[in-house]
Parts: sequence; C-alpha cells; structure tokens
Amino acid sequence: MAQDEMSPREWLYLTTPIYYVNDIPHIGHAYTTIACDVVARTSRMTGTPVFFLTGTDEHGQKVWQSAQKLNLPAKIYVDRIMPRFRDLWKFLHISNDDFIRTTEERHILGVQEALNQLWKKGDIYEGPYEGWYCMFDERFWTQKDVSDGLCPDCKRPVEQVLETNYFFKMSQYQDWLVSWYREHPDAIRPESRYNEIMGFLEKPLEDLCISRPVSRMPWGIPIPFAKDYVTYVWFDALLNYITVPLSMPGTAENLKRLWPATHVIGKDILTTHAVYWPTILHALGLEPARLIFAHGWWTVNGEKMSKSRGNAVDPVLYAERFGSDTLRYFLMREGQFGQDSDFSDSSLIQRVNADLANDLGNLLSRVVAMASRSAEDGMFRIPEGYVPSPELLQAAREILPEVPRLTLRFEFHKALGTLWTFISLLNRYVDSKAPWVLAKDPDRKHELDCVLSDLLEGIRVTAVYLAPFMPQTAIRIIESLKSSESLTGLSYQTDGAWGRLPKTLALEPVLPLFEKRNPDGSVQKEPRPARVGSPERRGEIPAPSPSGEPIPAEPLKTGESQPLTRPAKPEIDLEAFQGIELTPATVLAAEPVPKSKKLLKLTVDIGREKRTVVAGIAGSYTPGELIGKTILVLANLKPAKLMGVESQGMVLAAQTETGVSLITFDRDLKPGSEIR
Repeated sequence: MAQDEMSPREWLYLTTPIYYVNDIPHIGHAYTTIACDVVARTSRMTGTPVFFLTGTDEHGQKVWQSAQKLNLPAKIYVDRIMPRFRDLWKFLHISNDDFIRTTEERHILGVQEALNQLWKKGDIYEGPYEGWYCMFDERFWTQKDVSDGLCPDCKRPVEQVLETNYFFKMSQYQDWLVSWYREHPDAIRPESRYNEIMGFLEKPLEDLCISRPVSRMPWGIPIPFAKDYVTYVWFDALLNYITVPLSMPGTAENLKRLWPATHVIGKDILTTHAVYWPTILHALGLEPARLIFAHGWWTVNGEKMSKSRGNAVDPVLYAERFGSDTLRYFLMREGQFGQDSDFSDSSLIQRVNADLANDLGNLLSRVVAMASRSAEDGMFRIPEGYVPSPELLQAAREILPEVPRLTLRFEFHKALGTLWTFISLLNRYVDSKAPWVLAKDPDRKHELDCVLSDLLEGIRVTAVYLAPFMPQTAIRIIESLKSSESLTGLSYQTDGAWGRLPKTLALEPVLPLFEKRNPDGSVQKEPRPARVGSPERRGEIPAPSPSGEPIPAEPLKTGESQPLTRPAKPEIDLEAFQGIELTPATVLAAEPVPKSKKLLKLTVDIGREKRTVVAGIAGSYTPGELIGKTILVLANLKPAKLMGVESQGMVLAAQTETGVSLITFDRDLKPGSEIR
C-alpha cells in the first residue's frame, strides 16, 4: 500500500537508517533525517499516529579500527561520537520518537534472539568462506562480483579472505523475493531503484555471511551459539527496526501495531535493505517493509562530495550560519527526492533571498505593519460583516491540500512549490488591493480592514502548512499573528481551515523572518563593529555581575584601538603558581546556552569527577567538533553563574585574529593528568 493511501487510523512506522559512527554527521545524514521528519510531522497533522525511529550503528570493523587509532576502548569511542548525531537532530528540530544505539542492551538481546530463532530453524549454518572482502563497505564479494580487484560498490581495493564463518541461507528465499516484488512494485521507490533491484535479482543470490571471528574483529554482538564469533554489522544493524518495538511493553502487540515499516535510505545501501532485509524478515515470519524509498546523493557545484576533495558539506556549520529552518527548506526544495541534487552556496543564497526573505518574510512584515497602523487602541479587529475574498478562499481550499498530499508521496520540491504558489497569490493580492492607498482614505477603512483580514488569515494558514518543513518559522509566524495554534497539536482539518484567525489581534511590527544575504553569504547589512580587544571578540567570558549575567564591555571611543597582545603581568612565585589547578579535561558533551550566541555549556571529565564549564567559544567551535577533545581547564576557579548556568571552572584558550584556539595536547593522556 502506498504511503498516501493509508487510512487515517493506521500507524506509520517511519525509520531512517541508523548512522555509522566512524565519522561525524554529513549533509546526507541530515537530508535523510529531515525528509523523515517532514513526513512524520505531516502524517501527524493528517491524524495518522506515527512512530519515528532513528539512531546510530556502533559496531563493525571501521568503528573498531577508528577506536584503535585513538587508543580508546570501542565503547568509549562510540560514546563520544554518538552525541554528534543526537545533538544535531535536536539542533535541526527532528521530532523522532526514539533513538536506538546498537550498543544498547535492548538491541543486543533482540539480535541474539533473532539469531537463536534462525539457528534453531536451520536457516544458519557453519561453513568455510573464501572470497573477497571490502573493508570500507564491510562486505564480502564473490569472484564474479569483483573486477580488477576493486569493490563493485565503492571501487576500493578488496582483500582475499579464507576463514570459517556462519551463514544465513539467503539464497533459498530468492524465488520468493522476486515473486513478492513482482506483486508489490511500489514497495521500492523511485521506480528506477525498483528496476535496479529486479536486475540484481536476475543473478543467483549467495548465502549471507553473518559472522566475524573474534580473533580478527572482537567489536560486535556475540553470537549466542558460537562464543568465538560476533555478528556481522549489517545483520546486526538491520534488526534495529524490529528490536525497538519488540523491546517495548506488550512486545508482540507493538510489532503488530507498527509493522510493516517505511524505510527512508540513501541509494548506496539499497541492496542491504531491499535484498538482505526482506529475506531475514521472511525467515523470521514477518512481512517485508511497506516501502523502501532510496533517495539520491548530493553533489557540490556539480562534483561528487568527498573529504578528499575538500568539498564535504557540514550541516552543523550551514545550520548555524543560515538557520536550521533555512537548511531544512533548501534541502527539501532544491532537488527532487530520489534523484541526485547539487548543493551550492549560490543556490542556497538565492533561495534565502527570493523565497524566504522576499516572498515569505517581506509578506509577513508589511502585512503586520499595515494592520498595526490600522489598529485602534492597539487592537486590530476583523470588521463586522467581513466576507473572505472568494479568490483567496477558493485557492486555500484547492491549492493547500495538495501540500500534504505531495509530501506524503515524497515529492517535497513539488509540495513546497505548491505552497509558494499560494504565497505568491497572497503577494499579488497585496499589490492588487494596494492597502497603503486604502489607508489614505478614512471612508475606506472597512474595505482596508477586510483586505488585511484576508491577508492575515492567508498568512496564518500558510504557517500551518509550512510547519512540517520549517517548524521554528511557523512558530514565529503564528506568534507574530497572536494566534493560538500549538505546533505540537496542529491539524490540517482544523487549524488548516480558513476562518480561525482571532477576531481581535494585539499586533506589533515584527522583525524580519530572514535576512538577505550577499553572494559570499554575509548578511546584507552593516554589522555592528566589535571591540577588537573585547571579551566577545576574543571568545572569552566577560566577568559576571552579581546577578550572574555577563557584564557587556564598554565600547571604544572613536579612533581608539586596542592591540590583540596584552601587556606583561606582574611576576608570581612558585607557591602562587602551585595554587592554580590546571588539568586536562575531556569534553563529553556540548550544547549552546539558551538565549546566548556566544556561550557553550560543556560537560567535561577532569579525572576525579565530571564538571559543567561554560565557555564563550561558540563563535569559534561548534558543539559537535568539541566532543572527545582533551582541553586545558582551570579547575579550582570559584564557581560562577553565566546566563543562569553554573560554571565549575574555566576553559583556557589563545586568541587568534579570527577567534580563539583551545589549548589541547599533542598526544593522548588521561583526564586529570598532572600539569607541571
């Protein structure tokens, strides 16, 4: 059954892949997760109950090797990397219902139960393996798959392996899988991906190696019937989609209620999800997924994105620079979901300026400003006898319902294009009715207020339909209109209907929703000059006032300058120095301090305990890049409250021309090691 054909009461169980923690999140991770979030939010607004799952894949050889390079236990390594994904989803306002880690006990027990079930059924056997292995994909290949010694997927060199392993009898389910896909051609989308899998299944399937010897790779879920082996990472990872509902209270009922699922993935992992996964499910007595949607990749200025090319897009940096909602909008609007798309700063800036700042932001600003001027006693009132514009009313009823319909078909670019058609209609209505002209004639005030009522209500329903894509922007619009909708309980049927604007509004002029950008991405206005030597410029925390709030630095007088270097301080003796406790500290977590653009709240391990330290380094470091760093902390500084958060120490950093540079160490050491 296709996504948009689901009955309102039927659950949507929606999943992203679980993301591999051998590296930090990239734009592809954000793309998949934002798309799922948009579908989840849209489905909830249609009345469909949703369970939205994401998480991290924390086993496997690449993770093990990454931990080995840092001389860390694998669990410590994944504990440090995982928050980068979890925190990014919070930053991007992802509304997932659960977050699974494959190192959690609930998942480990579920995987071992599935292994035992298949072992007892006879679907797993022990046997020799000789063939080719791709380290990058952590995948075995047969001789017929490999050409010129390269992996057929990633084109990296493969190595020959000869060892005894355990195998899942995947080959015996090939005929069933082909028949099932012929009966369910919409189970894989877009159509090109379905054709790709059907072509793949024309070749005989091999049995799937599902183990790794502990002697070669100890990091994984132990196989319960073979103590010298751990589970192959792909077998382990795929099972997260059922181990989560099975770990909830009322396990069987939960799985029955949620299953089958809808999986949204990148096209690079299509084979594992569309071949491995359904055969495993079938062997376990479960239906295949309802839908597997495999989207395309992002290129950068027409070139393949990669770290080696230096063109990888960091979603954290773009979200911090342009706003999380702007990034969400661009990724969903710019390309066709399912096809490859191109990411460029020029395209992003064009979308910001034309779509967001001009079409939407300027519409809100000028309509609210005109309504505020037309208000009496500070209150704008919908006039007696007001009748909505037939043109706008018809457009709202015909155009806007297409937005969720297209969204649930994963046609995000069309959905947003449709919404912007309605926004353009509102802008044309402003131009045609010319309320600034009506405002000059006191006898036409009733007509003016009717026009403004049309526009205010049009903007309100726009915010409702925009909410799944740009939740924070929708909140700002609704708050600007002094309307009463709650983003957590929005409904297309009620909130999306024309005519719910309050009869009386205490409107005030609003700040721009979006700032226009120059070609280099900078804001199109003269920035307020920062004092060269000020704590804000240096990235330091100003001394707290008695209330705990930072004291703003005094502005420089005209023509005054201050060097970046400081004058020498008075000498101290050894005893004074020994009274200072400097200690290496490992950053365990980092997050912005609410209502502050400069401060980050760090949780650090100083050896004997964990501390909270507030540091004014947000202009130089993102929370994600701090996790796992070992930095230098002044540990015996008297605690002080900064923006309501108690700081139990001070982070030490050096000033640079562009910000600050944290003091770190050139080799691994334990937190709390003596500084001398």
